[in-house]
Amino acid sequence: MRPYHQIPIQECGEPLIAIPLKKFAVESPHPYEKLGAPYGEHSPYFLRQSVVDCLIAAQNYLQTLHPDWYIQIFDAYRPVTVQQFMVNYAFAEALRDRGLVDIKLSEIQRQEIWQEVYKIWAEPSLDEKTPPPHSTGAAVDITLVDDTGKIVDMGSPIDELSERSLPDYYLNSDHPQAQQYHANRLLLLDVMEKAGFKRNPREWWHFSFGDQMWAWLNNQINPDAKFVARYGRLI
Repeated sequence: MRPYHQIPIQECGEPLIAIPLKKFAVESPHPYEKLGAPYGEHSPYFLRQSVVDCLIAAQNYLQTLHPDWYIQIFDAYRPVTVQQFMVNYAFAEALRDRGLVDIKLSEIQRQEIWQEVYKIWAEPSLDEKTPPPHSTGAAVDITLVDDTGKIVDMGSPIDELSERSLPDYYLNSDHPQAQQYHANRLLLLDVMEKAGFKRNPREWWHFSFGDQMWAWLNNQINPDAKFVARYGRLI
């Protein structure tokens, strides 16, 4: 259970719609589809209607600050089957990075690796009260692309299983590029917050609007507000 799972969900029934990709930069082919993630008939480039509207507002605001810059969409809607696929993939990658073999793991090693995986990945829960954020159609993973078409360097790649994924990792770092990396992350945060999104406290790239995490983060700022989630799990 994550802290935001305590938030009630009052599903509003708003539909998933296609993101107008011409307004954004897009990684192509989609990073998880390249790995074989089973989207089936469901495209990763869908979000709830209001979330798409907010994302367009964020893009418009970005271009008032930096004309010809774009939000690059890495991932959006994710069925639970894809969430399960990617969690398993992340576990396998963590084993490979450590030079370990699954069948030779001790129980302690296995638990430690799963703990690392779940610092980044939400559990692929089918419980209607604890949906993975991306499976609600209310969460999006993004970065920025500058006016030369180059991805803005945030100091770590999306989905990295390390402390570098923490949004403020570079705030007090002695890395020679730390100040620039942190400034880039703050720009991304500003653009998205102006449009109503909230950022995942553990991932510089993950933003949501209307899901449990979004409501929980709003309530942390103003406990008297009593936000609830508008979007639950779709599939």
